[in-house]
Amino acid sequence: MAVVSRGFHGRGRRDGRLPPGQRDIGDGFPVLTAGPTPHTPLEEWDFVVQGEVDGLHRWTWEEFRALPHEPVTVDIHCVTSWSKFDTHWSGVSIDTVLEGVETAAEYVVAFSDGGYTTNLPLEDLTGGQAWVVDTYEDEPLAPEHGGPARLLVPHLYFWKSAKWVRGLALTSFDEPGFWETFGYHNYGDPWREQRYAGD
Repeated sequence: MAVVSRGFHGRGRRDGRLPPGQRDIGDGFPVLTAGPTPHTPLEEWDFVVQGEVDGLHRWTWEEFRALPHEPVTVDIHCVTSWSKFDTHWSGVSIDTVLEGVETAAEYVVAFSDGGYTTNLPLEDLTGGQAWVVDTYEDEPLAPEHGGPARLLVPHLYFWKSAKWVRGLALTSFDEPGFWETFGYHNYGDPWREQRYAGD
């Protein structure tokens, strides 16, 4: 008898929004993590942009909450084959975060509480493609889903949307993150089924 976690049963879609190898899980929202859920007090939380930039850029929780927020409705696709449609978030565009940051970097390593990292090309975070979100379905983002804030990069598999995100390190070279060093694909395009290295 197979063991299937709650939320993993799903169905297909016929409207062109379901990437190959994925299933629509409807109202489910599985919680997947490689370790314990961090619980950082908001008074200790900050978000930084560092690395090959013109100096450290840092926001406290209050400063981050004061940045312009925008609503975001997107489909999300997990590498474990589930997809969830029309998810509603609110957060700060990476374009806003990087406003005024001078850099020649082409890559980013997002880093999080708990030691998690993931790598992305900088061009995949700009142009209205990515956000640091702090609400989900009009509620503060729950810790099990990455709260108080997570990265949201919906055009890539969901492991690239780092939970508990605390900052971005901009670099001139591509440095594999946590799952990438364990054999996940370096880029992670769900439409190309880039789940693992070599896909």
